[in-house]
Amino acid sequence: MDHAEGVGTLPAVSAGEVPAGPVSRQERKQRTRQALLDAALELLADGGFAGLSLREVTKRAGIVPTAFYRHFTSMDELGIALVEQTTRTLRELIRSARTEPADHLDVVDASVRTLYEHVRAHEDHFRFVTRERYAGTGPVARAIGVELRLFSSDLAIDLARFEPLRQWPTEDLHTLADLIVTSMLATVVDLLDVRQGDREADERVLGQASKRLRMILTGVPHWRPSP
Repeated sequence: MDHAEGVGTLPAVSAGEVPAGPVSRQERKQRTRQALLDAALELLADGGFAGLSLREVTKRAGIVPTAFYRHFTSMDELGIALVEQTTRTLRELIRSARTEPADHLDVVDASVRTLYEHVRAHEDHFRFVTRERYAGTGPVARAIGVELRLFSSDLAIDLARFEPLRQWPTEDLHTLADLIVTSMLATVVDLLDVRQGDREADERVLGQASKRLRMILTGVPHWRPSP
């Protein structure tokens, strides 16, 4: 065992569970890195990222403070890793939801449902991202902005394959994608405000989310790009 990282850096084995085999050094390092991310996320439930200390995170993760630097160069790098962990998975899921629908209105229902499932499965991640998006500063907030722009760019590319969007200039496609992403962020905030387990309220939020997106897309056939 690497004594510098202390006892408790690996997840406990459940009763009756037999480990598959010896853990390699690389696997141990990856688990410790994830333990730091998980610890930070748990602590962020009670406050903003700016108030989070390295000592708090390492204590919660069960490692000594000096071991932190084997995995991240700074707390900002840890925060950026949390951002990427949240938004990149979401981008992959939303992209997969858009591969099957026949037209751009069908994309709405598939994307809203996928967004809902992902937010409910990772509420702590999304509370962190939305809080830092609107109230945070520094590298973490900038990383969120970068990820959202990448998300919007992915969406603009996908929208370009639908009629009547194929003739739209790139600038207009990106403007439409930005409107959709902004609407979906509003849906995330609404979902996080719903009391856990209130399915009726969830359905109201999803209905409103679909309505907002359909209102945006209803104007698509009537839009005439400037020469």
